[in-house]
Amino acid sequence: MPSEGAFTVPRMASFKRALLGYRRQEVDVAIAARDEAISAVESHASAADAELASLSEMVIEREREIRGLSERLREANERHAQSIASLQSVSERLEDIQEQARGQATRIRMKALREAVEVSRRTQELAELGEGAQNGAEPADAGGAEAALGELFEGLIKLEIGPLGDFSQLVGFENAVGRLGASEISVERFSEGRATLSMQLDEPVELLRELEENAPFEFNIRRTAGDNLILDVDEDQGPEQHAA
Repeated sequence: MPSEGAFTVPRMASFKRALLGYRRQEVDVAIAARDEAISAVESHASAADAELASLSEMVIEREREIRGLSERLREANERHAQSIASLQSVSERLEDIQEQARGQATRIRMKALREAVEVSRRTQELAELGEGAQNGAEPADAGGAEAALGELFEGLIKLEIGPLGDFSQLVGFENAVGRLGASEISVERFSEGRATLSMQLDEPVELLRELEENAPFEFNIRRTAGDNLILDVDEDQGPEQHAA
């Protein structure tokens, strides 16, 4: 390695003059000193060039490492961005699932509430009927039954009937209602052998009399309150009997 200080060539000493010029021995010594100084300068210059080349190689290697690190950093940033996008997509999907779950839970609660209201209504009706029986209410006489059979019904009608032995009896009764000209027939409830049907009568119809003639089984009239009818199937009849 070259020294840090500046290299200087020693000044040449003055020569003593001889008879025919300068003394040769002194000149040769001066020239040798000059050549030695030049050689030293060249040696320092070579060392400096070698050091500069080494530093250049180090700089190039560091730049190569920096480019490699920059590339890896860029790839890491891209992977990070993709991960963020994936997490965002998963988060949005989870929010959708939670919203659907909340909606489903709301629908289940509403359905349970409606069923609870229906059960409460049916319990109240049965309780009222039980109270009427305990108070000595008697079945309608033949004249009252005939009057009910001759009553005209029109518009939206709710009809409850039961107990039914199986689903086929319900289908047969529904077909009998359809033959009367009723439209928009639907079974709103079928539980514990009793069915509640909804129908639309566009014209006045002696509904009970027509059902008496067309239903696949006999029944008794328990209640006729406006557009709400309750019929009880005669459980003592044979399977092939029809309403009288």
